[in-house]
Amino acid sequence: MSDGLTIVYTGKGKGKTTAALGLALRATGYDKKICMIQFIKGSWHYGEMDSTKKLEPEFEMVTVGKGFVGIIDDKSPKEDHEKVAKEAIKISNEKIQSRKYDIVILDEINYAVNLNLISVDDVLELIKAKPEDVDLVLTGNYAKEEVIEIADLVTEMKEIKHPFQKGIKAKKGIDF
Repeated sequence: MSDGLTIVYTGKGKGKTTAALGLALRATGYDKKICMIQFIKGSWHYGEMDSTKKLEPEFEMVTVGKGFVGIIDDKSPKEDHEKVAKEAIKISNEKIQSRKYDIVILDEINYAVNLNLISVDDVLELIKAKPEDVDLVLTGNYAKEEVIEIADLVTEMKEIKHPFQKGIKAKKGIDF
């Protein structure tokens, strides 16, 4: 099959990035080349920063973001977040158009749009310009209707229950 898909993992439930990483793990089993660009995550350390190194050279991780915007330990002005998100769009376009990757994952790109760091038009341009044989995966809550409309596969993660409700903090290897 030469028609690349546009896949969106969105919703308020946990598991959007995890689903994209699961897809990447499966694809490396078929010697597919994957690039993941992280739009928001950046200042924190996540398990995927180390585990994806074990999948090299099939998997390349590019962390561009400055961390989650507007949370307690975010000391960066919004303009700084906007600047790196625009850089992430540029890098994404280069990776998608490079013909080096079978799958390109744009992690947390939907959050970047929701936070007005980039525009939905930026995302739509990436989708429309992608080569036919490249699969494109977009993660993050708040996927815009225009993105959902143009995508081939959209999965919404719905939170039913979360350990945080019991006061259990994020857990290494499960949440990050």
